[in-house]
Amino acid sequence: MKTTNILYWVSTGFLCAMMLMSGIINVLSTPEAVEGLKHLGYPAYLLPFLGVAKLLGVLALLVPGFPRLREWAYAGFVFDLLGAMYSGLSVGDPLSQWLPVTVGFLIIAVSYRTNRRRAQASPTPTAELSVA
Repeated sequence: MKTTNILYWVSTGFLCAMMLMSGIINVLSTPEAVEGLKHLGYPAYLLPFLGVAKLLGVLALLVPGFPRLREWAYAGFVFDLLGAMYSGLSVGDPLSQWLPVTVGFLIIAVSYRTNRRRAQASPTPTAELSVA
């Protein structure tokens, strides 16, 4: 269980740091982010929406007690990376640019899987209520 907790917090920390930095850059609509989105063929007004969604996803992962919301955050992060990968493929970006996205998928997978293991190992609130 200790190894699972360490893996969970390390992977979730990396995931949250990655999405937090990306979300802040998107919310601020930095020139580099605007240029990157235009390169992919998307309008710049999409950046703040994506940024807020990422920041809310980070919050959902870090606040305890909302397992369903956490599941949605993981799904949203996967959709975000899938969209980035597909968009890069569509405009002909080289495979070398897929490495960060691939690492992101790996981090999400480790965080998600260890989160599930932690949830299965801990007693559920309904089990505690039935004992009392």
